[in-house]
Amino acid sequence: MKILYGVQGTGNGHTTRARIMATALADAGAQVDWVFSGRERADYFDMQTFGDFKSFRGLTFATEHGKVRYLKTLLTANIRQLYRDVRSLNVEGYDFIINDFEPVSAWAAKLAGKKVIGISHQNAFFYDIPKADDNIFVRWFMRNFAPVTQPIGLHWHHFGQPILPPLVETSHYPNISTPKHYLVYLPFAGLDDILPQLREFPDYEFFVYQPVPAAYDEGHIHIRPFSREGFQMDLHRCEGVICSAGFELPSEAIHLGKKILAQPVAGQMEQKSNAMALEKLGLGTEAKQFDVATLARWLPQPAPNGPRNYPDVAKALVDWLITSRGENMEVLQQQLWQPLIQQDRLELSEKKQKESVSVLAKSAGF
Repeated sequence: MKILYGVQGTGNGHTTRARIMATALADAGAQVDWVFSGRERADYFDMQTFGDFKSFRGLTFATEHGKVRYLKTLLTANIRQLYRDVRSLNVEGYDFIINDFEPVSAWAAKLAGKKVIGISHQNAFFYDIPKADDNIFVRWFMRNFAPVTQPIGLHWHHFGQPILPPLVETSHYPNISTPKHYLVYLPFAGLDDILPQLREFPDYEFFVYQPVPAAYDEGHIHIRPFSREGFQMDLHRCEGVICSAGFELPSEAIHLGKKILAQPVAGQMEQKSNAMALEKLGLGTEAKQFDVATLARWLPQPAPNGPRNYPDVAKALVDWLITSRGENMEVLQQQLWQPLIQQDRLELSEKKQKESVSVLAKSAGF
């Protein structure tokens, strides 16, 4: 089985999801050619899994201080280079073309008349799920940024729609909760936007991941360079996560039962919608402002839920591709959501039992 797999390189969430799929595809004996776009090749890290991957400039949003700058995005976009990259990519001879919101391979396949299976969180927005600031332009953008013929959306809940649970990496680290230890990952903000607020809480330990050349500490604040292993270690042993309202990191945190404070990137519909969904599902808290008052309210709060225990979606997807050739996704959807539905029913039953015991105890004078 030979596959062309395109991955959006902006941020680290899409790359994390690609690593999970890479393991499942390798286990199935697939030969995969990887395409990444959205950042300079030298800015990627821990990419050994993808071999001699292709890297293109692609398209990405320009941001400053945690806010999307649309004018700067237009001024920095090189449409001529994008066209040349699309034309230069050979999409012939593949059994499957898979895409995770990556425009170069998606458009190359579209122009060649090839079928593209899109596996991404962005594809969930084609359906009736919680959305903020939805409009005609946003819907057009979601469909045309990286067009696919078979969109498969991923989300934390099915919302009664034909979407799948998140892909979460299997880890060898023990999942513990160290009181007052927090992982901080706000990729669209700089240290000057983050550290002043964290300095106001000396009783807490913050592990802040930023594009710095080496690790260093400022008392209770620990600044760390990007490292997949280091990041996973801190994620598994922290009490909670302070992050942007992307998809992959909150998915990992939900899977592990961590507290989540999510600040959506201003002007980005997907992130505002994710923050809304976290609140609606009771899985996290939205930070409308990353300020001292918000942190003071959120830090003492307990985690709202235990581990979510998402299934091995990557393996199920690869098995589905091999056995059904990408058909009958309804069977795959039911297979993956059923254990989570049973978990929700069990937790609801236990919660009702505890509430009943509490009511009886109070009525008995205890």
